[in-house]
Amino acid sequence: MKTHEFTLILATNPTEQSADKFYGICNDGTLAVRCGIAHISFHRDADSLEEALRSALTDVDAAGFAVERVEMEPSAVLLMA
Repeated sequence: MKTHEFTLILATNPTEQSADKFYGICNDGTLAVRCGIAHISFHRDADSLEEALRSALTDVDAAGFAVERVEMEPSAVLLMA
């Protein structure tokens, strides 16, 4: 298993309730708002980047967030090849 690092950019800013719900579901993501943009930075252990992304998206959806896009360092994508 490998630790995969990526950031999910959210469509809207979280409320205190939605943040609490997220942290009740997930312990490997950090929710923040920077320059008015809400995002969650993940360090997720999984066998593949795809598995890490799918499970993170499931957790974020369960917390009630909509994801606008995924961001990661280019080196994280190159390691997939």
